[in-house]
Amino acid sequence: MPGKTATRTYAEVRAALLERREIALLDVREEDPHAQAHPLFAANFPLARIELDAYAKLPRRDVSIVVLDDGEGLAETAAARLVALGYTDVAVLAGGVAGWREAGGELFRDVNVPSKAFGELVEVERHTPSLAAEEVRALLDRNADVVIVDARRFDEYHTMSIPTATSVPGAELVLRIAELAPDPTTQVIVNCAGRTRSIIGTQSLVNAGIPNPVAALRNGTIGWTLAGLALERGQERRFGEVSEATRARAAQVARAVADRAGVQRATLADVDRWRSQRDRSTYFFDVRTPEEYESGHLPGFRPVAGGQLVQETEMVAPVRGARIALADDDGVRANMTASWLAQMGWVVHVVDDVPAVDFREQGPWRAPLPSLPRIRRILPETLARWQVAGEDVAVLDFSPSAQYRKGHIPGAYFVLRSQLADALQALPRHQHYILTCDDGLLASFAAPELDALVEAGVWLLDAGNRAWSAAALSLESGETRLASPTIDRYRRPYEGTDNPREAMQGYLDWEFGLVAQLARDGTHGFRVI
Repeated sequence: MPGKTATRTYAEVRAALLERREIALLDVREEDPHAQAHPLFAANFPLARIELDAYAKLPRRDVSIVVLDDGEGLAETAAARLVALGYTDVAVLAGGVAGWREAGGELFRDVNVPSKAFGELVEVERHTPSLAAEEVRALLDRNADVVIVDARRFDEYHTMSIPTATSVPGAELVLRIAELAPDPTTQVIVNCAGRTRSIIGTQSLVNAGIPNPVAALRNGTIGWTLAGLALERGQERRFGEVSEATRARAAQVARAVADRAGVQRATLADVDRWRSQRDRSTYFFDVRTPEEYESGHLPGFRPVAGGQLVQETEMVAPVRGARIALADDDGVRANMTASWLAQMGWVVHVVDDVPAVDFREQGPWRAPLPSLPRIRRILPETLARWQVAGEDVAVLDFSPSAQYRKGHIPGAYFVLRSQLADALQALPRHQHYILTCDDGLLASFAAPELDALVEAGVWLLDAGNRAWSAAALSLESGETRLASPTIDRYRRPYEGTDNPREAMQGYLDWEFGLVAQLARDGTHGFRVI
């Protein structure tokens, strides 16, 4: 008989955070319930994806792991799965979210809260300059000498952007700004969708000592919309290449900022030693653009663009207290990113003096995975013939709900793996069940669970929905058959273009209150230079 799952109390978790010991506090609910209330450093780590995420995000098998839910019964299942994957120090948070609250712990809502709260603290302590939407619109209307740079990911910028803005994701700002605004009198304005990335981007330029006047667009595209101003859609303006002289000057100032923040230095020999270190967790991140990464990168480094790493740290590095090693090929992106992570309480190193020849691996990053379950597979063409022939078959799609809405196999049901048993109760019984998702991986781990729940044939669509599309088979879109609620994705008030004004304003009001919440919580360890 397996032993009873260990528990950890609020006091024990808090002590580990305060003492900067390594700990992974994992909220194993789906993203939407996670966003409603969770401890500050609880990383969203959905039960459904544990096999896909664990080895990349929890690199040390004996790290202290504490899983939590809000009484749904997911935490115990998650703990068992982690143990089956080889993790040896796994416990459940006593009482879950409710227990944290009852013990006096502070609860936070939304996602990426540590980074957003840190951004608010930066603005309060450094008085980061900003301009209201109306002021920026007035500058544009009179054709003032102004350059607007959008610090978000390009896909976010492409969806909606401030008029005339150029896409310059956050870690690129210090490297690129001298050639985007070569006249030192040009006003530079940094925007994002809300507040965090514009604050951090603006303060990055201030910290680097650029000669231009620089300001954040106050409240980003939300503030622009609330002011009744029109956004652009589908823009393609991107930063260009910079000269070697510009790159060298940017590297010098970025190194100075990193030194002020307490960033540590590393060599490739250190990287090799850390890979085999058994008593310390280390994350290895390449913070350049995805295109640069795929053209050549250091072995074992994961691509995470620097601005997004600062914005979404817990999504890729949920072990609080771990070491982070950053690499680039010029010293600008890594040092600027590291300067912020160090202020957020991370032990962070920049790998220096890497010869170009060592950026020898090419292509996209592939997450390390456990062995895939053995399951019968069916080709897309065979499934299509079964459907035409009227076979008694149900297609269960475990893709993210956003992908399901965009396009899925006709007749397929949207199902959350974490709620598979409940979904089956709501569906008619079938002779055959075909499991799929975008690439087939998540569905392959769900297949043995379904096999244990039904007396029917269980098949995996070989290579998932991508193979179906590659075979030129038709798709349907929309929420046509929801067997589970679409709680895997929290609807952010700052994304998209159709959010209610009340939701936008409520989000801003929440962000303004984060500094007070940080003070009440007391575990953050942030230090603003």
